[in-house]
Amino acid sequence: MPIKLDSIDTAILNALSKDGRKSFRQMAREIGASAPTVKLRYERLVSVGLIKSVSPVLDLSKITRTAKDKLDNNLTKTQTNQIDLENEILLDVDCEYCKAQIAGKPLTLKILEQERFFCCTSCRSLYKEKYRGRIDALLSKESANNV
Repeated sequence: MPIKLDSIDTAILNALSKDGRKSFRQMAREIGASAPTVKLRYERLVSVGLIKSVSPVLDLSKITRTAKDKLDNNLTKTQTNQIDLENEILLDVDCEYCKAQIAGKPLTLKILEQERFFCCTSCRSLYKEKYRGRIDALLSKESANNV
């Protein structure tokens, strides 16, 4: 079963598609949720791969002609990805370990603020075993920072 996006997730995506410079606090005010909730949901959308990046949209009319000539060699004009999403969109998620598409409800492994998704307990266990050193290092670094 794919992951279902709720109204908060779609509101975050709509807010970012209109203006990617918005802070979590600004989006929280617009959406009617707390800033930590917006931040966690944003990070979840990044971790499932729906948000690949938040990129600037350049207004090339603000650039001087000589600079524009130099930039034309390196830039290609793109259309903006302004979309209006509806509630309850389903996302297909791939297993973090075997890369297969997850058919049922995904199993999760949360490491600090990052969620990883798995198709089965075997993949989750193998992932934890494979990356045990990195996971332990991250967790010990985080606990040292909190002291």
